[in-house]
Amino acid sequence: MKKLTPAEMLQLRELIQMEANALAMARVTHHVIQDPEFKSLSDAGIKAMENRVREMQMFINDHDLIPRGVQ
Repeated sequence: MKKLTPAEMLQLRELIQMEANALAMARVTHHVIQDPEFKSLSDAGIKAMENRVREMQMFINDHDLIPRGVQ
């Protein structure tokens, strides 16, 4: 497995932070949406963001990018 460069690690961190911030904002504002069609779009967007964050977390775990302590 190829090791990530420092630039790639930084990019991954930025992507996760961007998705997490957008997800937090979407969740906070979701309950004020009145229009059913817009609410459905919001639901789909939240699910997509959750999946992207989960996939990035799996990538981090699969590539052992975060050192684990002694157990």
